[in-house]
Amino acid sequence: MEYDGTRYHGSQLQANLPTIQEETEKALGKLTGEKSRVMMASRTDSGVHAREQVASFRTKSPLPPPTFVKGLNYYLPGDIAVKAAFRVDDAFNVRRHAVSREYNYYILNGPTRSPVRRGFAYLVNGHLDIGAMNEACQHLIGEHDFASFATCVERRTRSTVRRIYRARVDRDGDLVIFNVVANSFLPHQVRNTAGALIKMGLGRMTIDEFRSILEARTPGRAGPTAPAHGLCLMRVNYPHSWEEICN
Repeated sequence: MEYDGTRYHGSQLQANLPTIQEETEKALGKLTGEKSRVMMASRTDSGVHAREQVASFRTKSPLPPPTFVKGLNYYLPGDIAVKAAFRVDDAFNVRRHAVSREYNYYILNGPTRSPVRRGFAYLVNGHLDIGAMNEACQHLIGEHDFASFATCVERRTRSTVRRIYRARVDRDGDLVIFNVVANSFLPHQVRNTAGALIKMGLGRMTIDEFRSILEARTPGRAGPTAPAHGLCLMRVNYPHSWEEICN
């Protein structure tokens, strides 16, 4: 699935608030006549976008996958789209079987705002030192306790240890992109990391201070939390291709 998260309160169902899950379940009900519960592979917060979110549901409908794509897109609002659909084995769990999630945080680094990009990139006026930001990224790679990069730690969270496979910052003209891949993420982890990296890039934090935040393992130490509209879920990775999973 792909969506513009601007007007939604995240991907997960919430009472009396518009969410991606709610809209998807409503569309499924109209298409199949069934009441289906949708599971999302990666939880996105209020205002966060997705290029390749993955969702699953159970159905008795005999409709073929291409019809699900066409039918759901007919009933879904214009800021949500189903890009592809597959029938999978009952044992497949869209969340538990994912091996990693990849996010981009987009920063517009220039002196003026961009009306075209304003909903998808965070404006930072001061020049960002990409080298300093990437130096900090090197300390993120590997398995660490990332409690300091979570705004809070939910009671149901068994561990704040996560494994980051890739973390890097690149510049494309006036657009700075923080790309990060991990097995999973803590609440607000990517946005708090982006906020800390921006401070590094602006020269408002030293590498020793950045490292001490990681080592503190204290929720809320990193940040400030970068705005939600700059964050986008790029993809959810599985150990096999969809063709292999379906076969």
